[in-house]
Amino acid sequence: MAHPNLLDRKSTALVVIDVQEAFRNVIPQFEQIAVRISTALRGFHILEVPIIVTEQYPKGLGPTVEEITLSLPEGNVPLEKRAFSACGAGPFMKMLEEFDVSQIVICGIETHVCVSQTAHDLLDAGFDVQVLTNCVASRFDHDREAGLSKMYGSGVDPSSVEMALFELMRDSSHEKFKEIQALIK
Repeated sequence: MAHPNLLDRKSTALVVIDVQEAFRNVIPQFEQIAVRISTALRGFHILEVPIIVTEQYPKGLGPTVEEITLSLPEGNVPLEKRAFSACGAGPFMKMLEEFDVSQIVICGIETHVCVSQTAHDLLDAGFDVQVLTNCVASRFDHDREAGLSKMYGSGVDPSSVEMALFELMRDSSHEKFKEIQALIK
């Protein structure tokens, strides 16, 4: 039996929050964050974990960046939202219900606004939430740190892309191990 804080592939979904063009020139190390999120997307897809990507008011902030859209599973279209929390986007909670998951792995932009508010609403809805700390960003480091601190204090567990992928596999004999290993090298 695994510890309840470890991810279970059949109980987990990945949520990618608002990695959009308007942030490209204002988020420090944007390209590295986008590449890490792209790696997470590909890994979670390989492991057949459901994925939801959101866009905050794309008319104003632009579309999801190409680094992310090129890594999305076929047919996965970003979910448009106006509320800062993804939980306020019409079909978001219904999608999670249909996925029949209890654990949510979250990442994206900005840590202290949309990521934090989504994480808190998911906690309030009874989900276990983990944040990929190497896949979140804010325009200013103090906002990123404040967002992470508040999430941790509320019960969100820190994780990373590699940590999450290895938890989902649990064993080097997993049929997708070599594919995941090649992805993260």
